[in-house]
Amino acid sequence: MKHQWKLGVTLLVGVIALILEFIFHSPISARVLITIVGVLMAISLVIEMVKTIKSGKYGVDILAIMAIIATMIVGEYWASLMILIMLTGGDSLEDYAASQAGKELESLLKNAPQSAHLLTADSKLKEVSADDLKVGDFVVVKPGELVPVDGIITQGSSTFDESSLTGESAPVSKTHNQKLMSGSINGDSSVTMKVEKIASESQYQAIVHLVQSSEAKPAKFVKMADRYAVPFTIIALVIAGVAWAVSKDPVRFAEVLVVASPCPLILAAPVSLVAGMSRMSRNHIVVKSGTAIEKIALTKTIAFDKTGTLTKNQLKLNDVQLYADISKEEFLKLAASVEQNSSHILARSLLKEVSHDTLYPVSDLKEITGNGVVATVNNQEVKVGKLDFVSLNHPKLSLTETAIHVSINGEYVGYLTFSDQIRPEAKQTIADLKELGVENIMMLTGDDSLVANKVAKELGIEQVKAECLPVDKINYLKAVKADHRPVMMVGDGVNDAPSLSASDIGIAMGATGATAASESADAVILVDDLAHVSRAVKIARRTMHVAKTDVITGIVILIMLMLVASFGLIPALFGAILQEVVDTITIVLGLLAKLPPRGEKY
Repeated sequence: MKHQWKLGVTLLVGVIALILEFIFHSPISARVLITIVGVLMAISLVIEMVKTIKSGKYGVDILAIMAIIATMIVGEYWASLMILIMLTGGDSLEDYAASQAGKELESLLKNAPQSAHLLTADSKLKEVSADDLKVGDFVVVKPGELVPVDGIITQGSSTFDESSLTGESAPVSKTHNQKLMSGSINGDSSVTMKVEKIASESQYQAIVHLVQSSEAKPAKFVKMADRYAVPFTIIALVIAGVAWAVSKDPVRFAEVLVVASPCPLILAAPVSLVAGMSRMSRNHIVVKSGTAIEKIALTKTIAFDKTGTLTKNQLKLNDVQLYADISKEEFLKLAASVEQNSSHILARSLLKEVSHDTLYPVSDLKEITGNGVVATVNNQEVKVGKLDFVSLNHPKLSLTETAIHVSINGEYVGYLTFSDQIRPEAKQTIADLKELGVENIMMLTGDDSLVANKVAKELGIEQVKAECLPVDKINYLKAVKADHRPVMMVGDGVNDAPSLSASDIGIAMGATGATAASESADAVILVDDLAHVSRAVKIARRTMHVAKTDVITGIVILIMLMLVASFGLIPALFGAILQEVVDTITIVLGLLAKLPPRGEKY
């Protein structure tokens, strides 16, 4: 809004000045009016420039200020007015470009669920705010309505449009005991659901939170564009100074500075990056900053977690082997009771095999990151997790499948194996990344080396680091050599959060909810599709190519115009008009980052 009213005032001054000079034949009045406004605008620019320098950035506003002052001194007051229109118009165009590029992000915020039909104790419906719903409340979702919070269907069945959350275009059928995500749209039947998460913790609101945090972070490449300011300013002043010295005409100095105004340099990078972030968002990838786009584009090494990332989010119980006098049912109940509060994928898969109503109460529960969980169940210490964690006195085992082991009071009692299904798109994703030039691909996993190597071989991953604790993953990431950086980490679980933070760029597979991994990551893939990792790299590279091309194009055009102006071939007023044209070209070029290259659909 600030830039728009400045533009409006400048245009109004221009109209009044035209009337004064060409209708009332009072050029002195027109000149005085433009001079007063120009001085006020120059003072405003000086104040903004000082604030910019204090914040640690280097700007090129000094050229615009000098151009305004120089044209006033030599009597080219109409050129001064055009420079003012150019500056305020350029800022307004940047605001418009940013708003257009971020349109998808804004629509996401506007479409957040606002209200819900609460089913009261007397079976009546009461419309309440989605924020007022509590865990355990019952809500009726009518046809065509948004699901207000995450929950589970208790009555009825319907189809739901989850495309804004998962990217799946086809409606998904849901019935009794199946989960609903906030933000999905109900089809043609009413359903009753039980609230499982409050609004602030539900899926749609988690996405909104990530989008808001992405909008709040600055882009490093904008600073890179600013760093062109010093050499560009020196070049402009040298050309202007030489032109003045050779021609002995101060007007030549003003004419060069008019075309040297740095608006294209200032606009190019931010417009391109915002457009690129918009394209990422359209592809269900939330990037939290422009810095992240730059790092994704430069990525030379990618490390993948295995379980839930290279493999599917759901494992299937394959086998149960017992080494003590205990029934299979009791064994599963004990293990599931200890794991009932864990968010790990193995825990979720195990809990599907046991009725929640039969689980035992537990106490003294402790989760040992990277090893397992220990708790007291029926006055017995039960450990569930890795083999050496649960018991030092255990049989020698050689398993090629993902397993969790169980001990009671230190005695090893058995293990469960899970079939670890590789994502159907994983192999092609690895191949695509290698085709993009990312040759250094590794797997970091807490699983047994036999299991890890089996998956890695099938996917074409040569580097495997198995049996990793979170600290081990961090150490492996830090050990990557400088010539193989930036290094990207892709994961989905709570255990991945530290390594996502420690990597140069962290990408979380966030389709299953707002986990610590999503909070720690620089970018979040909102759909359950690993192919979006290679897609993110392609989009980021395209964005940075457009941004750099736009910056360089702007610099080249400006230097060429300065050289022409130094020979007196571009009058100050015409030079100011040319600058406006260059501004428009810069913004249009920057918005190309929002579009896919020819031949690509995304």
